[in-house]
Amino acid sequence: MKSWLYLIGLNPAGLILACLILACLILTAAPARAGEFVVLQNGFRLHADRHEIAGETVRIYSGGGITEMPAASVNGFEAEPPTPEPQPVVAAPEVKPVPASSEPKDLAVNAARKFDLPESFVQSVMRAESGFHADALSPKGAIGLMQLMPDTARDLGVDPKNPQENSEGGAAYLRQLLALYENRPDQVLLALAAYNAGPAAVERWHGVPPYRETREYILRVLKGWDAKSGK
Repeated sequence: MKSWLYLIGLNPAGLILACLILACLILTAAPARAGEFVVLQNGFRLHADRHEIAGETVRIYSGGGITEMPAASVNGFEAEPPTPEPQPVVAAPEVKPVPASSEPKDLAVNAARKFDLPESFVQSVMRAESGFHADALSPKGAIGLMQLMPDTARDLGVDPKNPQENSEGGAAYLRQLLALYENRPDQVLLALAAYNAGPAAVERWHGVPPYRETREYILRVLKGWDAKSGK
């Protein structure tokens, strides 16, 4: 099975805030099904059951919901390809040694390289989580640059008060969540929702939870992530 990074390579997310707000609203509990992809002008691709064009408006039907967006924001539509034959499981990539650094942005880059994630993606998560402040502590008890909860840090085997371990723990957790939703067309959004609200909330709502904090968090990460850069 191809890694999630190749999937992102097929649908890079350039970031127009208004379109991403609509994207979060149509990502619901419905499981993946045959349909189509709506390709936005910014490169982001949304899975839909079907669409209708009414003048300068495009109506997107997904999972029983309907979302409207300006036709000018849509670049085109692509039919969903048939489900590929199962491929042999590929061993996880070898962990790459990285040089130590104390700068938060460097820690994010090194953690991304160690766990084979896009550098700007991990940096954007770190920015949204803590504003690059290693001593950040949330009211709920989340700690450090990647705002790890104590139980999560313990499960990951890292010291959340150590900036390097906190960064690598956050990147490792992101990779686990991306693997969890690997076969979903909204993989990245679900992983971010689970990082913010917990996998249990995603499971309970069968998709992105309707929490304002979680949806605003997803938008902040996507806005700061330059997926087209390839890093």
